Amino acid sequence: MKTHRLARVAEVIREVASTTILFELQDPRVKGVTVTRAEVSADLQHAKVHVSLMGSAKEQEECLHGLQRAAGFVQAKLGSRLKTRYTPTIRFILDEGVKKSIEVSRLINEALAQSRQNESSDDDEGSEEASDEASEDATRGTAEERGDRG
Repeated sequence: MKTHRLARVAEVIREVASTTILFELQDPRVKGVTVTRAEVSADLQHAKVHVSLMGSAKEQEECLHGLQRAAGFVQAKLGSRLKTRYTPTIRFILDEGVKKSIEVSRLINEALAQSRQNESSDDDEGSEEASDEASEDATRGTAEERGDRG
């Protein structure tokens, strides 16, 4: 099957799943959900919906369980929107990409802060050496002006 058709179907699945979860699901366990992407098999029989969840690990587990229980409802909404021979069976999968990108960003910021701190401490040491050299030059200059030879 053509890849652009699969991409269009995946986008429709992502859109329908997102709006259904956001506006129509009434399960109290399902909250703080972001649908990041959807993947569809080549025969349009199966779809994986990747979701990012907010909260602790226990809350995420409960939310994912609630989403799995509501998969039939989301699939029914998808069936009314898609005009294909088969409605894909939906599976929700936890997407760790957002969490990992936040962690990488935090590590980069820490490394930058540490390198700035090291640069500032190097500059302080360099300025002390420069001020010592300047005072020696000033002392030499005054001694030469007086005619002292040392």
